[in-house]
Amino acid sequence: MHFGLSDEQEMIVSTVRSFVENEIYPHEAEVERTGIVPHDLAQTLKQKVIDLGFYACNFPEAVGGAGLSHLDFTLVERELGRGSMALTHFFGRPQNILMACEGTQREQYLLPAVRGERMDALAMTEPDAGSDVRGMKCTAVRNGGDWVLNGSKHFISGADHADFFIVFVATGVDDTPRGPKKRITCFLVDRGHPGFAVRAGYNSVSHRGYNNCILEFDDCRLPDRQVLGEVDGGFAVMNEWLYATRLTVAAFSVGRARRCFDYALNYAAERKQFGQAIAKFQGVSFQVADMITEIDAADFLTLAGAWRLDEGLSANREIASAKVYATEMLARVTDTTLQIYGGMGLMDDFPIERFWRDARVERIWDGTSEIQRHIISRDLFRPLGA
Repeated sequence: MHFGLSDEQEMIVSTVRSFVENEIYPHEAEVERTGIVPHDLAQTLKQKVIDLGFYACNFPEAVGGAGLSHLDFTLVERELGRGSMALTHFFGRPQNILMACEGTQREQYLLPAVRGERMDALAMTEPDAGSDVRGMKCTAVRNGGDWVLNGSKHFISGADHADFFIVFVATGVDDTPRGPKKRITCFLVDRGHPGFAVRAGYNSVSHRGYNNCILEFDDCRLPDRQVLGEVDGGFAVMNEWLYATRLTVAAFSVGRARRCFDYALNYAAERKQFGQAIAKFQGVSFQVADMITEIDAADFLTLAGAWRLDEGLSANREIASAKVYATEMLARVTDTTLQIYGGMGLMDDFPIERFWRDARVERIWDGTSEIQRHIISRDLFRPLGA
């Protein structure tokens, strides 16, 4: 077992961290205040990432990506986690399920996404279908040789900047011993396509500027060439995405926790009460010790999950463990940091209250903590027949 990073990996970490500190941090306060990332700023960030050679670094070299391993890409996501998600969105990591594109889809969607010419957004969640993906009410039915989509999606992140959408909808129902089971198919839908509309979503206290939108389909007609993967094979495509995104959330949480910890550590060393730095009090120093212990544990758990993917090993349980532990660790770290800052922690003079608010959603999206625990427990009990 080797726990050190190679020279190349150290370079990746250093490059991405420098980018976040120099290109992201200076704009965070304004984006937090307005809830908007100006178009010119978004394009500038994207071009700088392209110039660095990191755009679409999660894609193989064969299609124009940087060809990073799962471990290397997890290191990238960990460093991006330090910055505002609204801004690091333009670092450009297209959905990896675009590798399922075939034929003309490659020229229309995959390759332009990798080159940074078109941005994608993934649409899965509905008002009645969050953790219960098969509860989807958005449907696509055959009509005149095409597919006709009707229904809506919500909580669609990045949709305000997307040029096209990767949309999962129900395309039929199978009768099974456990009751009706919906079949899911994935479609590629362009912004502005007839019968398809994107509108503003909800105002969130987390990740301001990284806006969510509502998608509406009203007799939206699509030809077969817009199906991504196989008809009724949406779950196979979806599972490829879920592996990557859960690992991304875990890595993000570790990166954000380390940034927050730095604030707690330095504040505790500088802030004086009762004639001495508050770091001298065990009530504070022991909290700091617990924080770094949990951060390191989450870090190793996350990197181990990425390593298993690179080794071709089963990683479903390990990635679920990383996601649930890292996101819950982030909640504890941000809350403890705010407590160390006292009343000032709730003021927007410092980013602590933002870290605290942003942390809350990590336990919900891309699979709630409850879903992760279900994955972990089923993985343990299934071999025992329980």
